[in-house]
Amino acid sequence: MTLLTGAPLLMGLLQMPHAPAAQAAPGDSHSVDVTIDSMTPTTPTKGDTVTVSGTLTNDSRSTITGAHVGMHRGDALGSRSAIEAMSHRTSGYLPGVDGPEVKGHKEKIDKLEPGVSRPFSLSVPAKDLNLSDDGVYQLGISLSGRSQADPSEHVLGIDRTFLPWQTADAGKKTQLTYLWPLVSSTHLTAETDADAQQTPVFRNDDLAAELAPGGRLQQMVALSKNLPVTFVIDPDLLATVDAMTKSYRVNGPDGPMGKNQAVAKQWLHDLEEAVKTHEVVALPFGDPDLAALAHHGKGVPSALSHLGPATDLADKTVDTILGVKPRTDFAWPADGAIDSSVVDVATSAGAHNVITRSDSLRENGRLSYTPTAARPIGGGNTAIVSDATLSRAFEGDMAKAGGSSHAVQEFLAQTQMVSLQDPDRQRSVVVAPQRMPSVSQAQAMATALRELEESGRWTQSVNLSAAAKAKPDPAASRSVPSGAAYPSSLRRQELPTEAFRQIQGTQAELDDFQVILAQPERVVTPFGNAMMREMSTQWRGHDSGASAFRHSVRNYLDGLTKKVHLIQKSEATLSGRSATIPVTVQNNLVQGVKNMTLKLTSSQPNRLDAGKSQQITVDGGHSQSFKFDTTANANGRAWVTAQLYTADGKPYGEPMTFQVNVTEITATVMLVIAGGVLLLVLAGVRIYLQRKRTGNRPAEDGSDGGTDTDGDNGGTDGDAPEQPSDPTPDTGSESSDPSGSGEKVDR
Repeated sequence: MTLLTGAPLLMGLLQMPHAPAAQAAPGDSHSVDVTIDSMTPTTPTKGDTVTVSGTLTNDSRSTITGAHVGMHRGDALGSRSAIEAMSHRTSGYLPGVDGPEVKGHKEKIDKLEPGVSRPFSLSVPAKDLNLSDDGVYQLGISLSGRSQADPSEHVLGIDRTFLPWQTADAGKKTQLTYLWPLVSSTHLTAETDADAQQTPVFRNDDLAAELAPGGRLQQMVALSKNLPVTFVIDPDLLATVDAMTKSYRVNGPDGPMGKNQAVAKQWLHDLEEAVKTHEVVALPFGDPDLAALAHHGKGVPSALSHLGPATDLADKTVDTILGVKPRTDFAWPADGAIDSSVVDVATSAGAHNVITRSDSLRENGRLSYTPTAARPIGGGNTAIVSDATLSRAFEGDMAKAGGSSHAVQEFLAQTQMVSLQDPDRQRSVVVAPQRMPSVSQAQAMATALRELEESGRWTQSVNLSAAAKAKPDPAASRSVPSGAAYPSSLRRQELPTEAFRQIQGTQAELDDFQVILAQPERVVTPFGNAMMREMSTQWRGHDSGASAFRHSVRNYLDGLTKKVHLIQKSEATLSGRSATIPVTVQNNLVQGVKNMTLKLTSSQPNRLDAGKSQQITVDGGHSQSFKFDTTANANGRAWVTAQLYTADGKPYGEPMTFQVNVTEITATVMLVIAGGVLLLVLAGVRIYLQRKRTGNRPAEDGSDGGTDTDGDNGGTDGDAPEQPSDPTPDTGSESSDPSGSGEKVDR
């Protein structure tokens, strides 16, 4: 069979270090750059005419004359590895490999000046290509002509492509599942404006360009409508676009309000229409880097705890915004690279299907065909092994027609070869392309899928759920590689352990902050989402951007927590044994705070008792003073520290310290004053008694000692006058009781 016998010949030729001179056409077969831009039909059958178009560029320094474009049909390629080898071959014309020029079909080129490019188009009926057995054939387009260096006609340049040839439908078509990722970088910050709507703040307005007509995400949705694909969506993208449909602000000093609501609404509408006929798989919210978590985050407390909420939020987000129930039991590590620890993390939040790639979970070399993607790997988990060659088919530069056309033809050839490997064995193959294809890459992917669908001769499309349920091949590898086998190039792109520690610190601060809030959801939701974004796979290769985003989230949270604080007091003076000291709490948040305790602590409690702690509540945008009944026991200065506490007893914010000067009258002085008062009282009693005795003694003149009636205030020898030095009665008693609680204190 030609399909099988062609392979040894091709491989032998490719392995030759130098082709013999007899096999190479004379002259320089690299003088002219021949580029194939398109081939129609891409999968010809009997009765078709194969038309190849492209561009000729004279890279030499001499004019090409007497030239023509010709077509060459090489032998059928016998394996997928032969197709890949031919795809990377850059050698000049090799007659034994490229085959002779098809006679009777050429396009004449009169003259081609140095440095000049011109298009060409050559058509050849399929019957003239002598295609017999089904298979993948090498097709070459050459320019032959004369140059000053070699006036004889010879091949001056050649380009090659693939011609899949199959005249009838395969008996058992390969089931093909193609993942269509809708993923973007992080655009939303944790910040929201202080309004009732919590207007979101975007890092920039770059997402609008992706959503606008011709943009990457717009093209991904527009191209998908009639394609047999399974959507794989990061719900964070949906949440971000949904936020853009409303009022939003762009970050920066005096950041402007966003103006791309119409673009966002149109994109969501188009996506809603598209998903009605497609399966949707939702990644955990934010598309967390599972490998980074496994290798650097697993040892950090609470790092893995984000996966469960991210999966739950994914389900809710897709259902709410798109109105469809997604599958959330598929995990997709970066580039499909896994090891045992990655699988453990990937399945820890409810995913039982891990999308990996055949260059990670490798075959042991015993199979001569491509096995079915689904493989049980223990613990009730299934590895969905995507085909590495097909998955990476469109990673190159697809902006030029030549690169796109070549990738499409190779993709078609590879899928046909899967069916030809073992025609009696039906396989289920999964293709997981790059997470964020460019516009040109997406267009090339769509072209290949449309061609496969229209041909329908060797593949049939199924969704990812069907691929996961396909009967596993018992001979296929099921051994998950060890950590040592994980690619070092990918490991270097992962978030470091320190990143997960920083995320943990932010989470701890958020936990302490939310317990004091009257409306914690206003803070918990944006910050919780932001921390999920901090772990995104999209930060791979962007260390500085990832670090800057983490710090921006933490700094913004720090700023919010500091909006609830104690107002600094000046020195206070106590002029009595007891007084009231006010302490003011400022709340500059939009919402109120509650469930907090304010406590005063004296540095010298034997001199000053600062009073009992108080439960506080402060409305948003207000400050409130709380009065503490203090008691002084001695003169002097004492330092008092005010500290806020959360309900669970954790200190909140910075303490506030102020000085209190105690000037109250001490107990010793009070005893002296009391003694003086007592002496005054005793003196008054003595005078009173003396006067009474004098009034009762008989007068020498016989009077009864009554009142003087002559008005001269005269007196007898026993009626001594008051002495000016005698103390007078108290006109106001001085109380030693403590001052009232309402006594004013100098601040």
